Amino acid sequence: MGSFKIIGGKQLSGEITPQGAKNEALQILCASLLTEGKIEIFNLPDISDVNNLIDLLAGLGVNCTRHSPSHLSLQADKVNMEYLKSSGFRKKASSLRGSIMILGPLIARFGYAFLPHPGGDKIGRRRLDTHFIGLQNLGVAIETNDNDNLYSFTTNSGLHGSYMLLDEASVTGTANIVMAAVLAEGTTTIFNAACEPYLVQLCTMLTRMGAHIDGIGSNLLTIQGVKSLHGTNHTLLSDMIEVGSFIGLAAMTGSDITIKNAGVAQLGLIPEVFKKLGIKLQIIGDDIHIPAQSTYEVETFMDGGIMNIADAPWPGFTPDLISIVLVVATQAKGTVLIHQKMFESRLYFTDKLIDMGAQIILCDPHRATVIGLNHQHILKGIRMTSPDIRAGVALLIAALSAKGTSIIDNIDQIDRGYQHIDKRLQQLGASIERID
Repeated sequence: MGSFKIIGGKQLSGEITPQGAKNEALQILCASLLTEGKIEIFNLPDISDVNNLIDLLAGLGVNCTRHSPSHLSLQADKVNMEYLKSSGFRKKASSLRGSIMILGPLIARFGYAFLPHPGGDKIGRRRLDTHFIGLQNLGVAIETNDNDNLYSFTTNSGLHGSYMLLDEASVTGTANIVMAAVLAEGTTTIFNAACEPYLVQLCTMLTRMGAHIDGIGSNLLTIQGVKSLHGTNHTLLSDMIEVGSFIGLAAMTGSDITIKNAGVAQLGLIPEVFKKLGIKLQIIGDDIHIPAQSTYEVETFMDGGIMNIADAPWPGFTPDLISIVLVVATQAKGTVLIHQKMFESRLYFTDKLIDMGAQIILCDPHRATVIGLNHQHILKGIRMTSPDIRAGVALLIAALSAKGTSIIDNIDQIDRGYQHIDKRLQQLGASIERID
């Protein structure tokens, strides 16, 4: 595992373009298993989570051809289901949470699948109930073998459409159920479905492949199953989490940065939440310009109450940017209560920020009060470890704003979600390098 060495305190400037959306890419790659036809994907991010999933699909017998770092073609006309029983598959699938989304497509096409408990970020319990209950509603029998931590999924008479009310608006859970339902017999109705832009992208792609889906973009999806799907082309959206990360980077380092091709129409509340922290930004076409600011002041509620920023299912504020907002708040003028509702361990990285000089009170696993330093007391560089993708980049932003040198270990976590982040930040003038 490598590390980043960062010399902080430098003002950055220039343009940066966000990568293709990581969370969308994982869904789209798994959807290729639904058809024997060729799927062409454009604007694909060159990150380890995506590359590991491509490697897993190749092991399944999917023909994966990378024409460039961002252009991939896939054809799943010769799927080797025996690979699911191999130790190689178990090792790859258990280290990648996105592997959960191969279930819907495989069961829909072949009637069965196996999967070890998937991996991913260590940010608390991330239950699989929505996936499993949704598949059971479609007629899937699920068994678990505690000896080897392996789930088996079978259907004796094929998938059958069903009405279901999801207990949570899980993005990956909804994606899995949708991908199974498009090839199920009859009509499936999903209420409380996730409606994130990435889910809209998946459903739109599936309709181009021949699926019948009504209600796309809402929390009520109606799917009429079809016999088969065909190939298509698909272009990924810009990654909204990178866009938010770059807004936070510009604010923390007092930099003048333009985010090109930001996908403004799909950002939801992201720009507005950063504005609540006092960050000025200008939307110019599909670009976002963040001018250099020596200070940014947190708004208060209309009654004078302390600003509270919380995550919520779409169209609420995405939980993947809570870590970034928390870091940005450490140098704001004012006080913010950060409320991370969805994951109970995502705020534990604040101990590193406190060691850097931030004033943070961790109220409980879900809430932290941040007293902004208003750039009067600059954070200091330290050695720290990246606990997960989003906290890792939050710490990277803190290090770039800090006085002195910081070392961030375990940067494999950052590489899972951010494409060549060191090289891209170097182009803005950042002093960052990889070390062993």
